[in-house]
Amino acid sequence: MTSRLRYSPWDGTQVGFEVDALDIMEELTDDLLYSGDVNAALRRLLKEGMTDRDGRRMEGLADLMERLRARREELLANSDLGSAVEGIGEELAEITDLERSEMDRQERAARQSGDEDWARAAEQSFADKRFDLDLMPPDLAGWMKALEHYDFTSDEAKERFEALTNQLRSHLLDQAFNQMSGAMANLSPEDLARNRDMMAELNSMLEARSAGREPDFEGFMERFGDMFPENPQNLDELLEALAHRMAAAQALMNSLSPEQRAELGALSEQLLSDLGLNFEMSRLADNLRQMFPDAGWSSRYDTTGFDPLDLAQASELMGELGDLDSLSGLLRSAATPGALDEVDLDRLSDLMGPESAEQVKRLAELTRQLQDAGLIDTKEGRLELTPAGLRRLGQNALVQVFRRLRNDHLGTHEHSETGVGHEPAYLTRPWEWGDPFRVDLHTTVRNAVLREAAEGRPPTGRVSLSPDDFEIAETEHQVRAATVLMLDLSLSMPMRDYFLPAKRVAMALHGLITMQYPRDYLGIVGFSEVARVLTPAQLPEASWDYVYGTNMAHGFQLARELLAHEQGTKQILMVTDGEPTAHIGRSGEPQFQYPPSQATIDATLTEVGRCTRAGIRINTFMLEPDGGLARFVERISQMNGGRAFFADPGNLGEFVLVDFVEQRRKLLGRR
Repeated sequence: MTSRLRYSPWDGTQVGFEVDALDIMEELTDDLLYSGDVNAALRRLLKEGMTDRDGRRMEGLADLMERLRARREELLANSDLGSAVEGIGEELAEITDLERSEMDRQERAARQSGDEDWARAAEQSFADKRFDLDLMPPDLAGWMKALEHYDFTSDEAKERFEALTNQLRSHLLDQAFNQMSGAMANLSPEDLARNRDMMAELNSMLEARSAGREPDFEGFMERFGDMFPENPQNLDELLEALAHRMAAAQALMNSLSPEQRAELGALSEQLLSDLGLNFEMSRLADNLRQMFPDAGWSSRYDTTGFDPLDLAQASELMGELGDLDSLSGLLRSAATPGALDEVDLDRLSDLMGPESAEQVKRLAELTRQLQDAGLIDTKEGRLELTPAGLRRLGQNALVQVFRRLRNDHLGTHEHSETGVGHEPAYLTRPWEWGDPFRVDLHTTVRNAVLREAAEGRPPTGRVSLSPDDFEIAETEHQVRAATVLMLDLSLSMPMRDYFLPAKRVAMALHGLITMQYPRDYLGIVGFSEVARVLTPAQLPEASWDYVYGTNMAHGFQLARELLAHEQGTKQILMVTDGEPTAHIGRSGEPQFQYPPSQATIDATLTEVGRCTRAGIRINTFMLEPDGGLARFVERISQMNGGRAFFADPGNLGEFVLVDFVEQRRKLLGRR
């Protein structure tokens, strides 16, 4: 079935201009050119983010972490954590005041009734109750316990006390279970007993696992699964969530003043101990602390605001602060985009909004996009460029170098002759006996149609070919050049900020030859105290050497040996920032001296002479306006006939690549 595409004008509502693998690769280009380390380049991209093709910024982890920090500071600055405990005392005081007001009302009613016996009885009864209220313990736990056994006169005060008791029990349990337990809303004695049984069985499962036995998680979920609407899929998932909540409850205790901490602890004991809940919760917390020691059990927060909180709001605040800290730690330690798969995007969306979650999701997909495009792959646990990635890196470097050049600087390998070759010349001619049968089908069929029309033949829907109709495609005469790039890797290159532009040129030359001159040869020699041959695959990871010394002689030797096996015109392009200061001595070890010794000068010029006799042209690109270097390069040019340029890092690529193209044209034109 043929699919149909429908086009419409862009109105700003269509989704498009998303980041793809090539955009990501372009963003990584400079980092990869500098270090060749895919992992380090991705870490930098994760931290700083990037801009998509529509100019929209995809924030990095540094931006998100700053927003997390600001949100954390906002919560701490606005909240009064101590009010969670103080509010319980205020509620108890209001309940006590309601009770006193009701006793006062009933006393007045008795006196106004004229019944003296009722009035005396009421006065005596209420005097005893007022005495009991006056002797209420000052601590919250004692106050709650005394009111629990108090015979309320006021129905409203009794209802509020029962509601407060039930609410506090729910909140204390919610600190561990949050809203996972569906029985938390209205806790009856049966509900409390079932929660105790659930926690006791959880503790038994943990202790069974510690003893090497496999817990019956499925049976546990059959009995208590209705209390966990989030439907954890395994015991580890359930325990991790519980550990997170109980650590937040401990953080609340840690964040209170010593007096408030003691009061809340005693209150928890008072409200939950009767049914064994406090024992099971403490036992569960101890087990989880051993299993998840890094869950944040020692965290504490200093709030400085004035917004009052009840116990439920305080617990929620601790959970949110704990999540913010956990997310910050996870993002801070994320070394690769794949590490972001551990981020709970739903929770991040709740805390910071769906935009933040979407950005983390996009960042997490960076590695996958590059791998799916075949640009990177994992080798021995590390991400590395594939051959396709290496070619793309060279293309990006080439684009960067040529971006500011005029179009007429970008030559191709034009040659005045045509003949048997590989590249089409976009010209045709009639086929002759002995020509290769490279038929230009379009022109051949057109000749046949025109011939039949000239002969007056009626159209039949078929075309008959005759030998005279055939035309063949001309191709450009094949020419080939061999080039070795000599790249200075001495310590002075990064110290003077020359290394990145020089390496960009090397990658650009590789990209240029790979794409436009596939029959050409490019060799690469890095040189510092000694020289070494680099393959294109090694080039992205090539870095400077932590040694002083510029051994041009060894570099020329290796370049000459590489070119000895190649056909066609030969040239060396040398990029350096200093005169020769090292050579290989008679002992076979590198000899360094600055200013250059005569032995180093002689060894270098000897190799220049050998290159000259081998027909190798040497073009030198100087990165430092040093008189000694300029004078030495002048001697090389006089001996060899090559050219010398002074280039700063900003225009190095333009000089080297334009010279490569132009010189190759001239050299090939002389053949």
